[in-house]
Amino acid sequence: MAVTVTTSVATAPVDASRAAPPAGLRRAQRPGALAPCIQAASLFVLLAPLAAHADLIGDSQLNLGLRNFYLDRDFRGDAAPISRAGSWSQGFDLRFTSGYTEGPLQFGLDASAQYAYRLDGGGGRGPDTVLPYDRSEGEQVRDYGRAALTAKVRHSKTELTVGEHRPMLPVAFFDDSRQLASTFHGIQITSKEIDSLSLTAGRFNEIATRESADHEKPYLFTRPFGPRHPSDGLNFAGGTYTFSPKLSATYFYGQLEDIYQQHYLGLTHNASLANGYSLKTDLRYYDNSTDGDALYGEIDNHTYGLLSSLKKGAHTFSLGYQRMLGDSGFPTLNGFTPQPHLVNWSALAFIRPNESSWQLRYDYDFAAQGLPGLRLMTRYLRGSGIKRAGNLSDSSESERDLYLSYVVQSGPLKGLGFGWLNIDAKVQHGSDFNENRLITTYTWKLW
Repeated sequence: MAVTVTTSVATAPVDASRAAPPAGLRRAQRPGALAPCIQAASLFVLLAPLAAHADLIGDSQLNLGLRNFYLDRDFRGDAAPISRAGSWSQGFDLRFTSGYTEGPLQFGLDASAQYAYRLDGGGGRGPDTVLPYDRSEGEQVRDYGRAALTAKVRHSKTELTVGEHRPMLPVAFFDDSRQLASTFHGIQITSKEIDSLSLTAGRFNEIATRESADHEKPYLFTRPFGPRHPSDGLNFAGGTYTFSPKLSATYFYGQLEDIYQQHYLGLTHNASLANGYSLKTDLRYYDNSTDGDALYGEIDNHTYGLLSSLKKGAHTFSLGYQRMLGDSGFPTLNGFTPQPHLVNWSALAFIRPNESSWQLRYDYDFAAQGLPGLRLMTRYLRGSGIKRAGNLSDSSESERDLYLSYVVQSGPLKGLGFGWLNIDAKVQHGSDFNENRLITTYTWKLW
Protein backbone atom coordinates (compact mmCIF):
# COMPACT_ATOMS: atom_id res chain seq x y z
CA MET A 1 0.00 0.00 0.00
CA ALA A 2 1.74 3.16 -1.15
CA VAL A 3 0.44 6.43 0.23
CA THR A 4 1.49 9.14 -2.19
CA VAL A 5 1.12 12.89 -1.74
CA THR A 6 1.73 15.10 -4.77
CA THR A 7 3.02 18.64 -4.32
CA SER A 8 3.32 19.60 -7.96
CA VAL A 9 2.22 18.21 -11.27
CA ALA A 10 5.17 17.80 -13.60
CA THR A 11 5.58 16.72 -17.16
CA ALA A 12 7.56 13.75 -18.40
CA PRO A 13 11.31 14.07 -18.04
CA VAL A 14 13.53 15.03 -20.92
CA ASP A 15 16.53 12.99 -22.05
CA ALA A 16 19.52 15.19 -21.32
CA SER A 17 21.73 13.83 -24.04
CA ARG A 18 19.22 14.18 -26.88
CA ALA A 19 17.02 16.87 -25.41
CA ALA A 20 15.15 19.71 -27.00
CA PRO A 21 12.20 21.45 -25.37
CA PRO A 22 9.23 20.08 -27.35
CA ALA A 23 5.91 21.80 -27.72
CA GLY A 24 2.84 20.97 -25.73
CA LEU A 25 4.17 20.89 -22.19
CA ARG A 26 1.35 21.17 -19.73
CA ARG A 27 1.48 23.64 -16.88
CA ALA A 28 3.01 22.50 -13.60
CA GLN A 29 1.17 23.41 -10.43
CA ARG A 30 3.18 25.38 -7.92
CA PRO A 31 2.46 24.57 -4.30
CA GLY A 32 3.49 26.41 -1.23
CA ALA A 33 6.96 25.71 0.08
CA LEU A 34 5.67 24.33 3.40
CA ALA A 35 3.42 21.69 1.81
CA PRO A 36 5.97 18.85 1.73
CA CYS A 37 6.96 19.49 5.35
CA ILE A 38 3.33 19.24 6.43
CA GLN A 39 2.85 16.08 4.39
CA ALA A 40 6.01 14.50 5.78
CA ALA A 41 4.86 15.27 9.32
CA SER A 42 1.52 13.62 8.56
CA LEU A 43 3.27 10.46 7.44
CA PHE A 44 5.33 10.17 10.57
CA VAL A 45 2.33 10.86 12.80
CA LEU A 46 0.92 7.62 11.40
CA LEU A 47 3.84 5.80 12.99
CA ALA A 48 3.20 7.09 16.51
CA PRO A 49 0.75 4.33 17.54
CA LEU A 50 3.46 1.78 16.79
CA ALA A 51 5.75 3.15 19.50
CA ALA A 52 4.64 0.43 21.90
CA HIS A 53 6.69 -2.07 19.92
CA ALA A 54 10.20 -1.61 21.29
CA ASP A 55 12.00 -3.36 18.42
CA LEU A 56 9.94 -1.53 15.81
CA ILE A 57 10.92 1.91 17.09
CA GLY A 58 14.12 1.07 18.95
CA ASP A 59 15.75 -0.35 15.82
CA SER A 60 14.45 2.42 13.57
CA GLN A 61 16.44 5.12 11.77
CA LEU A 62 15.51 8.62 10.63
CA ASN A 63 17.86 10.28 8.14
CA LEU A 64 17.65 13.55 6.27
CA GLY A 65 19.61 13.64 3.05
CA LEU A 66 20.60 17.10 1.77
CA ARG A 67 21.67 17.73 -1.80
CA ASN A 68 22.67 21.00 -3.41
CA PHE A 69 22.71 20.51 -7.19
CA TYR A 70 23.92 22.85 -9.92
CA LEU A 71 23.75 21.90 -13.60
CA ASP A 72 24.75 23.90 -16.65
CA ARG A 73 24.48 22.39 -20.15
CA ASP A 74 25.90 24.30 -23.11
CA PHE A 75 24.56 23.07 -26.47
CA ARG A 76 26.81 23.39 -29.49
CA GLY A 77 26.22 23.50 -33.24
CA ASP A 78 23.64 24.91 -35.62
CA ALA A 79 21.19 22.05 -34.96
CA ALA A 80 20.90 22.84 -31.24
CA PRO A 81 17.29 23.86 -30.41
CA ILE A 82 18.39 25.97 -27.43
CA SER A 83 21.75 27.38 -26.39
CA ARG A 84 21.81 26.54 -22.69
CA ALA A 85 19.88 24.64 -20.05
CA GLY A 86 20.37 24.30 -16.33
CA SER A 87 19.33 25.13 -12.79
CA TRP A 88 20.50 25.38 -9.20
CA SER A 89 18.38 23.68 -6.55
CA GLN A 90 18.33 22.38 -3.00
CA GLY A 91 16.87 18.94 -2.31
CA PHE A 92 15.74 17.12 0.83
CA ASP A 93 15.23 13.38 1.22
CA LEU A 94 13.70 12.44 4.60
CA ARG A 95 13.66 8.66 5.14
CA PHE A 96 12.30 6.74 8.11
CA THR A 97 13.25 3.04 8.31
CA SER A 98 11.53 1.11 11.07
CA GLY A 99 12.67 -1.99 12.89
CA TYR A 100 10.38 -5.04 13.15
CA THR A 101 7.84 -6.29 15.64
CA GLU A 102 8.68 -9.44 17.60
CA GLY A 103 7.58 -12.95 16.68
CA PRO A 104 8.14 -15.38 13.80
CA LEU A 105 6.15 -13.11 11.46
CA GLN A 106 7.54 -9.60 11.86
CA PHE A 107 6.04 -6.32 10.63
CA GLY A 108 7.46 -2.90 9.90
CA LEU A 109 6.65 0.37 8.18
CA ASP A 110 8.98 2.74 6.30
CA ALA A 111 8.24 6.27 5.10
CA SER A 112 9.90 8.81 2.86
CA ALA A 113 9.37 12.40 1.75
CA GLN A 114 11.34 14.14 -1.00
CA TYR A 115 11.26 17.85 -1.74
CA ALA A 116 13.27 20.20 -3.98
CA TYR A 117 13.36 23.99 -4.20
CA ARG A 118 14.77 25.90 -7.16
CA LEU A 119 17.31 28.51 -6.12
CA ASP A 120 18.05 29.70 -9.65
CA GLY A 121 17.53 28.59 -13.23
CA GLY A 122 14.59 30.48 -14.68
CA GLY A 123 14.45 32.65 -17.73
CA GLY A 124 14.21 29.98 -20.41
CA ARG A 125 17.02 27.71 -19.20
CA GLY A 126 15.09 24.51 -19.40
CA PRO A 127 14.03 21.75 -19.60
CA ASP A 128 17.22 20.57 -17.93
CA THR A 129 16.41 16.96 -16.78
CA VAL A 130 16.62 18.05 -13.12
CA LEU A 131 13.42 19.97 -12.32
CA PRO A 132 9.92 19.84 -13.86
CA TYR A 133 9.45 22.45 -16.58
CA ASP A 134 6.51 24.87 -16.72
CA ARG A 135 6.08 25.91 -20.35
CA SER A 136 3.54 28.65 -19.54
CA GLU A 137 6.11 30.33 -17.29
CA GLY A 138 9.06 29.46 -19.52
CA GLU A 139 11.07 28.02 -16.64
CA GLN A 140 11.40 25.14 -14.22
CA VAL A 141 8.89 24.99 -11.39
CA ARG A 142 9.85 26.70 -8.16
CA ASP A 143 9.41 23.56 -6.03
CA TYR A 144 8.03 20.04 -6.13
CA GLY A 145 8.01 16.89 -4.02
CA ARG A 146 6.39 13.61 -3.12
CA ALA A 147 5.99 11.23 -0.19
CA ALA A 148 5.12 7.56 0.26
CA LEU A 149 4.93 4.63 2.69
CA THR A 150 6.29 1.10 2.44
CA ALA A 151 4.83 -1.72 4.51
CA LYS A 152 7.07 -4.73 5.14
CA VAL A 153 6.70 -8.23 6.51
CA ARG A 154 9.60 -10.54 7.33
CA HIS A 155 9.84 -14.23 8.12
CA SER A 156 13.25 -15.75 8.65
CA LYS A 157 15.34 -14.52 5.67
CA THR A 158 12.39 -13.66 3.43
CA GLU A 159 10.90 -10.17 3.23
CA LEU A 160 7.79 -8.85 1.50
CA THR A 161 7.53 -5.09 0.84
CA VAL A 162 4.52 -3.19 -0.51
CA GLY A 163 4.67 0.48 -1.53
CA GLU A 164 7.64 2.59 -2.57
CA HIS A 165 10.88 0.94 -3.76
CA ARG A 166 14.30 2.08 -4.95
CA PRO A 167 15.41 -1.07 -6.79
CA MET A 168 18.87 -1.76 -8.19
CA LEU A 169 17.91 -4.68 -10.42
CA PRO A 170 18.93 -5.56 -13.99
CA VAL A 171 15.30 -5.07 -15.05
CA ALA A 172 14.41 -2.03 -12.88
CA PHE A 173 16.90 0.52 -11.56
CA PHE A 174 16.06 3.72 -9.67
CA ASP A 175 17.65 7.02 -10.72
CA ASP A 176 19.59 9.06 -8.16
CA SER A 177 21.69 11.04 -10.63
CA ARG A 178 19.84 14.37 -10.38
CA GLN A 179 17.91 16.06 -7.54
CA LEU A 180 14.99 13.86 -6.43
CA ALA A 181 15.41 10.11 -6.75
CA SER A 182 13.05 8.23 -9.04
CA THR A 183 11.00 5.52 -7.29
CA PHE A 184 9.02 2.44 -8.27
CA HIS A 185 5.74 1.51 -6.60
CA GLY A 186 4.30 -1.97 -6.16
CA ILE A 187 5.19 -5.21 -4.44
CA GLN A 188 8.51 -7.04 -4.04
CA ILE A 189 9.68 -10.16 -2.25
CA THR A 190 13.30 -11.04 -1.53
CA SER A 191 14.65 -14.25 -0.06
CA LYS A 192 18.05 -15.52 1.12
CA GLU A 193 16.86 -18.78 2.66
CA ILE A 194 19.37 -20.79 0.60
CA ASP A 195 23.05 -20.20 1.21
CA SER A 196 24.79 -18.35 -1.64
CA LEU A 197 21.45 -17.73 -3.42
CA SER A 198 19.57 -14.42 -3.38
CA LEU A 199 16.11 -14.37 -5.00
CA THR A 200 13.90 -11.40 -5.92
CA ALA A 201 10.45 -11.18 -7.54
CA GLY A 202 7.63 -8.68 -7.74
CA ARG A 203 5.46 -6.31 -9.72
CA PHE A 204 5.74 -2.54 -10.11
CA ASN A 205 2.64 -0.78 -11.41
CA GLU A 206 3.79 2.86 -11.11
CA ILE A 207 6.95 4.94 -11.53
CA ALA A 208 7.74 8.44 -10.21
CA THR A 209 10.56 9.80 -12.33
CA ARG A 210 13.27 12.18 -11.19
CA GLU A 211 11.56 15.21 -12.79
CA SER A 212 8.03 14.56 -11.61
CA ALA A 213 5.84 14.60 -8.54
CA ASP A 214 3.36 12.33 -10.34
CA HIS A 215 3.17 8.56 -10.21
CA GLU A 216 2.54 7.13 -13.67
CA LYS A 217 1.97 3.72 -15.14
CA PRO A 218 5.14 2.37 -16.78
CA TYR A 219 5.58 2.96 -20.50
CA LEU A 220 8.33 2.70 -23.09
CA PHE A 221 10.44 5.84 -23.42
CA THR A 222 10.99 6.62 -27.11
CA ARG A 223 11.89 10.32 -27.14
CA PRO A 224 10.98 13.41 -25.11
CA PHE A 225 7.21 13.67 -25.27
CA GLY A 226 6.98 10.80 -27.70
CA PRO A 227 3.99 8.43 -27.81
CA ARG A 228 2.84 6.99 -24.49
CA HIS A 229 1.06 3.67 -24.29
CA PRO A 230 0.94 2.79 -20.57
CA SER A 231 1.41 -0.78 -19.43
CA ASP A 232 -0.52 -2.26 -16.52
CA GLY A 233 2.71 -3.25 -14.81
CA LEU A 234 6.28 -4.52 -14.83
CA ASN A 235 6.60 -8.12 -13.59
CA PHE A 236 10.03 -9.46 -12.68
CA ALA A 237 11.84 -12.39 -11.07
CA GLY A 238 15.41 -13.54 -10.78
CA GLY A 239 18.38 -14.08 -8.53
CA THR A 240 22.11 -14.22 -7.98
CA TYR A 241 24.08 -17.32 -7.09
CA THR A 242 27.55 -16.96 -5.59
CA PHE A 243 29.65 -19.96 -6.55
CA SER A 244 32.68 -18.64 -4.65
CA PRO A 245 34.04 -15.30 -3.42
CA LYS A 246 35.47 -14.92 -6.92
CA LEU A 247 32.57 -16.00 -9.13
CA SER A 248 28.86 -15.16 -9.22
CA ALA A 249 26.07 -15.41 -11.80
CA THR A 250 22.79 -13.47 -12.13
CA TYR A 251 19.63 -14.13 -14.11
CA PHE A 252 16.53 -11.93 -14.27
CA TYR A 253 13.33 -11.93 -16.28
CA GLY A 254 11.23 -8.81 -16.79
CA GLN A 255 7.89 -8.34 -18.51
CA LEU A 256 6.48 -4.91 -19.25
CA GLU A 257 2.99 -6.13 -20.04
CA ASP A 258 1.96 -5.71 -23.71
CA ILE A 259 5.24 -3.96 -24.53
CA TYR A 260 8.35 -6.11 -24.06
CA GLN A 261 9.89 -9.17 -22.44
CA GLN A 262 13.44 -9.02 -21.14
CA HIS A 263 15.97 -11.70 -20.18
CA TYR A 264 19.21 -10.74 -18.44
CA LEU A 265 22.24 -12.90 -17.77
CA GLY A 266 25.33 -11.63 -15.97
CA LEU A 267 28.59 -13.21 -14.88
CA THR A 268 31.14 -11.57 -12.55
CA HIS A 269 34.62 -12.92 -11.88
CA ASN A 270 37.33 -11.53 -9.60
CA ALA A 271 40.90 -12.76 -9.92
CA SER A 272 43.96 -12.01 -7.82
CA LEU A 273 47.07 -11.72 -9.98
CA ALA A 274 50.75 -11.50 -9.20
CA ASN A 275 52.53 -8.39 -7.89
CA GLY A 276 49.43 -6.96 -6.20
CA TYR A 277 47.23 -6.77 -9.32
CA SER A 278 43.59 -7.80 -9.36
CA LEU A 279 41.26 -8.24 -12.34
CA LYS A 280 37.46 -7.94 -12.31
CA THR A 281 35.50 -9.07 -15.36
CA ASP A 282 31.79 -8.52 -16.02
CA LEU A 283 29.94 -10.28 -18.84
CA ARG A 284 26.37 -9.06 -19.41
CA TYR A 285 23.68 -10.04 -21.90
CA TYR A 286 20.13 -8.79 -22.53
CA ASP A 287 17.50 -10.32 -24.80
CA ASN A 288 14.56 -7.96 -25.45
CA SER A 289 11.51 -8.97 -27.48
CA THR A 290 7.86 -8.02 -28.01
CA ASP A 291 5.18 -8.93 -25.45
CA GLY A 292 1.42 -9.33 -25.74
CA ASP A 293 -0.43 -6.60 -27.65
CA ALA A 294 2.85 -4.97 -28.75
CA LEU A 295 1.71 -1.42 -27.92
CA TYR A 296 4.90 0.00 -29.49
CA GLY A 297 5.18 -2.47 -32.33
CA GLU A 298 7.93 -5.05 -32.69
CA ILE A 299 10.85 -4.88 -30.27
CA ASP A 300 13.98 -6.75 -31.31
CA ASN A 301 17.17 -6.11 -29.36
CA HIS A 302 20.08 -8.24 -28.15
CA THR A 303 22.78 -6.54 -26.12
CA TYR A 304 26.22 -7.92 -25.26
CA GLY A 305 28.62 -6.24 -22.87
CA LEU A 306 32.10 -6.90 -21.48
CA LEU A 307 33.87 -4.78 -18.89
CA SER A 308 37.30 -5.63 -17.46
CA SER A 309 38.98 -3.64 -14.69
CA LEU A 310 42.63 -4.07 -13.75
CA LYS A 311 43.56 -2.66 -10.34
CA LYS A 312 46.77 -2.14 -8.45
CA GLY A 313 46.95 0.04 -5.37
CA ALA A 314 45.24 3.36 -6.05
CA HIS A 315 45.03 2.84 -9.82
CA THR A 316 42.20 1.14 -11.76
CA PHE A 317 42.18 0.80 -15.54
CA SER A 318 38.99 -0.38 -17.25
CA LEU A 319 38.14 -1.38 -20.80
CA GLY A 320 34.57 -1.98 -21.94
CA TYR A 321 32.79 -3.09 -25.10
CA GLN A 322 29.05 -3.10 -25.81
CA ARG A 323 27.08 -4.18 -28.87
CA MET A 324 23.45 -3.61 -29.81
CA LEU A 325 22.01 -6.14 -32.26
CA GLY A 326 18.56 -6.30 -33.84
CA ASP A 327 16.24 -3.71 -35.33
CA SER A 328 15.58 -1.83 -32.07
CA GLY A 329 17.56 0.12 -29.54
CA PHE A 330 17.66 -0.92 -25.90
CA PRO A 331 14.22 -0.35 -24.28
CA THR A 332 14.07 2.10 -21.37
CA LEU A 333 11.20 3.08 -19.09
CA ASN A 334 9.52 6.40 -18.22
CA GLY A 335 11.74 9.44 -18.42
CA PHE A 336 14.81 7.61 -19.68
CA THR A 337 15.08 5.54 -16.50
CA PRO A 338 18.75 4.44 -16.25
CA GLN A 339 20.13 0.94 -16.68
CA PRO A 340 23.66 0.89 -15.20
CA HIS A 341 23.87 -2.87 -15.77
CA LEU A 342 24.76 -1.91 -19.33
CA VAL A 343 28.55 -1.63 -19.27
CA ASN A 344 28.64 1.61 -21.30
CA TRP A 345 25.70 3.36 -19.65
CA SER A 346 26.42 7.11 -19.48
CA ALA A 347 24.87 10.45 -20.50
CA LEU A 348 24.55 9.28 -24.12
CA ALA A 349 23.89 5.69 -23.00
CA PHE A 350 25.09 4.17 -26.32
CA ILE A 351 21.92 2.11 -26.74
CA ARG A 352 20.78 3.04 -30.26
CA PRO A 353 19.99 0.39 -32.93
CA ASN A 354 23.00 -1.64 -34.11
CA GLU A 355 25.40 0.55 -32.12
CA SER A 356 28.84 -0.79 -31.30
CA SER A 357 30.59 1.09 -28.49
CA TRP A 358 33.69 0.90 -26.35
CA GLN A 359 35.08 2.77 -23.36
CA LEU A 360 38.45 3.38 -21.77
CA ARG A 361 38.32 4.40 -18.10
CA TYR A 362 40.78 5.36 -15.36
CA ASP A 363 40.11 5.71 -11.60
CA TYR A 364 42.50 7.01 -8.95
CA ASP A 365 42.15 7.04 -5.16
CA PHE A 366 44.16 9.90 -3.64
CA ALA A 367 44.33 8.09 -0.28
CA ALA A 368 47.65 6.79 -1.64
CA GLN A 369 48.88 10.39 -1.54
CA GLY A 370 47.63 10.97 1.99
CA LEU A 371 44.30 12.48 0.88
CA PRO A 372 41.63 9.92 1.84
CA GLY A 373 38.18 10.72 0.50
CA LEU A 374 39.45 12.33 -2.72
CA ARG A 375 38.79 10.34 -5.91
CA LEU A 376 39.13 10.87 -9.63
CA MET A 377 37.33 9.13 -12.51
CA THR A 378 37.78 9.87 -16.19
CA ARG A 379 36.63 7.92 -19.23
CA TYR A 380 36.16 8.14 -22.96
CA LEU A 381 33.37 6.33 -24.82
CA ARG A 382 32.69 6.07 -28.52
CA GLY A 383 29.82 4.48 -30.43
CA SER A 384 29.56 3.83 -34.16
CA GLY A 385 27.48 1.97 -36.74
CA ILE A 386 24.22 3.49 -35.44
CA LYS A 387 21.38 2.49 -37.73
CA ARG A 388 19.08 5.32 -38.78
CA ALA A 389 15.63 5.12 -40.36
CA GLY A 390 15.17 4.83 -44.11
CA ASN A 391 18.24 5.00 -46.30
CA LEU A 392 20.09 7.46 -44.10
CA SER A 393 23.76 6.78 -43.46
CA ASP A 394 24.95 5.32 -40.18
CA SER A 395 25.77 7.67 -37.34
CA SER A 396 28.27 7.87 -34.48
CA GLU A 397 28.66 9.56 -31.09
CA SER A 398 31.28 10.01 -28.37
CA GLU A 399 31.50 11.15 -24.77
CA ARG A 400 34.28 12.21 -22.41
CA ASP A 401 33.57 12.28 -18.65
CA LEU A 402 35.64 13.73 -15.83
CA TYR A 403 34.47 13.29 -12.23
CA LEU A 404 36.27 14.56 -9.14
CA SER A 405 34.78 13.90 -5.69
CA TYR A 406 35.73 14.44 -2.07
CA VAL A 407 34.12 13.30 1.19
CA VAL A 408 35.23 14.81 4.51
CA GLN A 409 36.64 11.98 6.61
CA SER A 410 36.60 13.38 10.15
CA GLY A 411 35.63 16.30 12.34
CA PRO A 412 32.27 18.07 12.70
CA LEU A 413 31.73 17.97 8.89
CA LYS A 414 32.45 14.26 8.54
CA GLY A 415 30.42 12.80 5.66
CA LEU A 416 30.03 16.09 3.78
CA GLY A 417 30.56 15.33 0.09
CA PHE A 418 31.54 17.46 -2.89
CA GLY A 419 31.50 16.46 -6.54
CA TRP A 420 32.26 18.00 -9.92
CA LEU A 421 31.26 16.23 -13.13
CA ASN A 422 32.14 17.48 -16.61
CA ILE A 423 30.60 15.80 -19.67
CA ASP A 424 31.63 16.58 -23.23
CA ALA A 425 29.35 14.84 -25.75
CA LYS A 426 29.51 14.83 -29.53
CA VAL A 427 26.69 13.44 -31.69
CA GLN A 428 27.24 13.18 -35.45
CA HIS A 429 23.60 13.76 -36.40
CA GLY A 430 22.41 15.64 -33.33
CA SER A 431 23.33 18.34 -30.83
CA ASP A 432 26.72 18.36 -29.16
CA PHE A 433 26.88 19.63 -25.59
CA ASN A 434 29.24 20.34 -22.74
CA GLU A 435 27.82 19.93 -19.25
CA ASN A 436 29.01 20.76 -15.74
CA ARG A 437 27.45 19.50 -12.52
CA LEU A 438 28.41 20.68 -9.04
CA ILE A 439 26.97 18.58 -6.22
CA THR A 440 27.17 18.91 -2.45
CA THR A 441 25.66 16.17 -0.27
CA TYR A 442 25.25 15.49 3.42
CA THR A 443 23.17 12.97 5.37
CA TRP A 444 22.02 14.10 8.80
CA LYS A 445 21.28 11.12 11.02
CA LEU A 446 18.47 12.32 13.28
CA TRP A 447 18.50 9.01 15.18
